[in-house]
Amino acid sequence: MTTSLADALEQRVLVLDGATGTMQQSYNLGEADFRGEPFKGHNANLKGNGDVLSLTRPDVVEAIHRAYLEAGADIVETNTFSATRIAQADYDLGHAVRDINYQAAAIARRATDAYATPARPRWVAGVLGPTNRSASISPDVNDPGARNIRFTELVDAYRIPVLEVPGVEADDVIATLVDRAPDDAEIA
Repeated sequence: MTTSLADALEQRVLVLDGATGTMQQSYNLGEADFRGEPFKGHNANLKGNGDVLSLTRPDVVEAIHRAYLEAGADIVETNTFSATRIAQADYDLGHAVRDINYQAAAIARRATDAYATPARPRWVAGVLGPTNRSASISPDVNDPGARNIRFTELVDAYRIPVLEVPGVEADDVIATLVDRAPDDAEIA
């Protein structure tokens, strides 16, 4: 019988993995690592887009998950902090969001399954970070009513990682709450 995440939380304190981005930086990856084969001729710089590593350097992403599991993590977060169309638009990769989310979940599932035992199950948490747009704060100090995104656009952007990535199961979803309107969109 598999222990659910909710049941385990009632029994003991669970350890969540740590800062994925910091771990990625320790690999001293260059532009070629972020591009890989899939984006070799891509028109925008991709260095710094940690989420795309799930497509271009899955070995690095899995090694980071395994390092946290080896250190005692019970829950591994997917490498999807900025894997929404809105955030990926900065890299001209809005079209790759489904693939990024799918591969990130598959990598995390593979790593947790390798470490899980009946006595010590491990879980995958799908992660949603904030976008780089705000529906509640004006981007223009001279126009407090201005917005650079609508609430419905935020809901649509979060729908892909949460509802439209079939085939790989996360045990739960963790949303990083920063701005009330995007936070409500994550929940909607």
